[in-house]
Amino acid sequence: MKLAAWAFAALTVAACSQPQAEKKAAEPAAPMAAAPAVQNTAPPGEYKLDNTHASVTFRVNHLGLSRYTARFTDIAGKLNFDPANPAAMSVEATVDPNSLETDFPLDEPDFDAELTGPQWLDAGRFPTITFKSTKVEPTGANTAKVTGDFTLHGVTRPLTLDVTFNGGYAAGGMDPSGARIGFSAKGEIKRSEFGIAYGVPAAGTNFGVSDAVEIIIEAEFTQPGPAKPAA
Repeated sequence: MKLAAWAFAALTVAACSQPQAEKKAAEPAAPMAAAPAVQNTAPPGEYKLDNTHASVTFRVNHLGLSRYTARFTDIAGKLNFDPANPAAMSVEATVDPNSLETDFPLDEPDFDAELTGPQWLDAGRFPTITFKSTKVEPTGANTAKVTGDFTLHGVTRPLTLDVTFNGGYAAGGMDPSGARIGFSAKGEIKRSEFGIAYGVPAAGTNFGVSDAVEIIIEAEFTQPGPAKPAA
């Protein structure tokens, strides 16, 4: 009798809930919230890279098992900012390859020194990595493809970065640096095209370090505010 009561209760719940489920399924899905619009009140002009809020990271495929990640810490750059005419904007950047950091935990072997040595970056002979834009092609309201001359390991080749403008604000408020703008960018090179072919896997295998190098950039630029009158 107890079992029958439980069966009856289960059937009743199922019968009552089924129309609600069908009704819920028939209702159109709520639209996804639109991404907030990028806000910008920053003025045009020349901006300098704020390297305390910037990073240049790279990733390579290691043995087909992981995307090994490292970064450079000594970077500099300047940007000619013109939000009314993005195609007229330009950017230059310089990276010191000796500032490579892998977070390898041991002093011996010194993995940073190995990667900046002759078989890889050869930073002693080629002490700078540079990028100088030659063309900006807007691809959306806040995105663009930025092409430029990229110099690595003594070789200069064109590189195109997919760039997103994250917004900005004018001088004032709590930021002592003045006006500030921010960007994210991604690109990819083949290191063998720059004369760094050590460890590239043989055809048909992942055993080695990939020829393709993914570049990830996060950058904020600042422009000093108007001079304050003397006290």
